[in-house]
Amino acid sequence: MFDALPDAVLDRVFRTARTANHYLDTPVPEALLRDLWDLMKWGPTSANQMPARIIWCVSQEAKDRLADCASGANAPKIKAAPVTAIIGMDLEFYEKLPKLFPHVDARAWFVGNEPLIRESAFRNSTLQGAYFVVAARLLGLDAGPMSGFNAAAVDEAFFAGASIRTNFIATLGYGDFSNVHPRLERLSFEDATQLR
Repeated sequence: MFDALPDAVLDRVFRTARTANHYLDTPVPEALLRDLWDLMKWGPTSANQMPARIIWCVSQEAKDRLADCASGANAPKIKAAPVTAIIGMDLEFYEKLPKLFPHVDARAWFVGNEPLIRESAFRNSTLQGAYFVVAARLLGLDAGPMSGFNAAAVDEAFFAGASIRTNFIATLGYGDFSNVHPRLERLSFEDATQLR
């Protein structure tokens, strides 16, 4: 059994953390992106599926191409962030299950079952996307996960010919919170949960 983490860590990851919309002009080194992946990959997924695939848009050309697929409000955020990650989901994730989940033939659960493949890829890559945000915060970065983009256009621009489809996008860097609106409310335990 482990002790609870210190309040400073809980604050950094959840209680006082904010979604970043603006960033300091500070680059994020590739080594830190590697550290982020090496931390987030340990988060659990069903049958260790690990369907998330990430494209790190670090060049201005890649960020501009991605921004062309985004809504008007999100495009400038993508262009200005030090890094923008496309969190994708591999619809052929099951091909890696003999390595990732070797004690049973888990691959056979999915082959030919498109509804189960899509449901599992979406659910588990979304979980991995949440681990991405938590890992970024634990490593001292800030993230700005977003919808507000044309997924088909992102798929065409970045995943053409691959079995990967876009789940969501997240900007990444060192947040500039000098001009941020007050923190928004959250639902209480009583409003959102039930004990039965």
